[in-house]
Amino acid sequence: MADLTEDGAAPAEGGQEDQAALMAEWEAVAAEDGEGEDGQDGGLMSGSSTRVLDQSEIDSLMGVDGENDGDGDQSGIKAIVNSALVSYERLPMLEVVFDRLVRMMSTSLRNFTSDNVEVSLESITSWRFGDYLNSIPLPAMLTVFKAEEWDNFGLMTVDSSLIYSIVDVLLGGRRGTAAMRIEGRPYTTIERNLVERMVHVVLGDLSAAFDPLSPVSFRFERLESNPRFATIARPANATIVAKLRVDMEDRGGRIELTLPYATLEPVRELLLQMFIGEKFGRDSIWEGHLTAELWQTDVAIQAVLEEVELRLSDVLSWTEGTRLELNCDPSSKIQLRCGEVSMFDGQMGRSGSNIAVRIANKLVISEEMN
Repeated sequence: MADLTEDGAAPAEGGQEDQAALMAEWEAVAAEDGEGEDGQDGGLMSGSSTRVLDQSEIDSLMGVDGENDGDGDQSGIKAIVNSALVSYERLPMLEVVFDRLVRMMSTSLRNFTSDNVEVSLESITSWRFGDYLNSIPLPAMLTVFKAEEWDNFGLMTVDSSLIYSIVDVLLGGRRGTAAMRIEGRPYTTIERNLVERMVHVVLGDLSAAFDPLSPVSFRFERLESNPRFATIARPANATIVAKLRVDMEDRGGRIELTLPYATLEPVRELLLQMFIGEKFGRDSIWEGHLTAELWQTDVAIQAVLEEVELRLSDVLSWTEGTRLELNCDPSSKIQLRCGEVSMFDGQMGRSGSNIAVRIANKLVISEEMN
């Protein structure tokens, strides 16, 4: 029995050693395959090491990169969240309106300040209204204005640099000297009044810029210095923000125009067109030309006393002397027609040596009502 046990134990021990060696060989082959397929990242499969994202990669993933101030392209989770915002590029006519505004403001602000003023359009971007209010650098003046025909509001932001520059220019400051800035104090009444005058000039130009597209009057509502009191839309609402740069030689600043999409909704169809007078728009020049030509057009009018329906065979059998009886008399009404359309009813008479018709009523209106 002892021999059998020893003989039987020896093979069992040898089998366990062979299995252990075989498993070690398999693990080595699997590790080599993992390194060959994944390269340097093969260690992630074994679980021996875990790679941790650094702060820059986390910022890029979240879409809050510090180098991006909101003017560039968004990425990561922030781009997904803001994907509901409509890009201004879907409203191509809006860029034409702002280009027209820049040209008009350059002229009007030169006349307003009696100085050399250059206005340029920096960018047109889409923002959520709450994010834009939080991004306004303070101190600043915020003007709330109303679009009368559209029955909604807009916002104009004037930064502190432009405020001090306008005050300096209008009160006779020297050229070549930077405007003095005193931070940490509220704006005085003089400064508010001077900025309000400039705002009225800009709003007038903005109304004129929209005139070829759709007549609208932008009316000044109030001037605020706290963004919380200039809320014209919900924080999540989409808005168009146009940033304008105003340069007066070595002085100047920014004006930012904010128009919620709800404000532009009445003219959205017009803003979708590629040029003025396209399928959706109205061309005032063409309308005026067409109206002038229509007033000079000659129209043939027929005076019909009576009509009788006959067969063609009866008409072909007419000979000289055939009589056609009409059921009318000199007091019967006459219809004045333009082509196949009856225009007026009238009474036949005489004016001098000419036969005349006195118009009694208009038939076109009655036919349209029916």
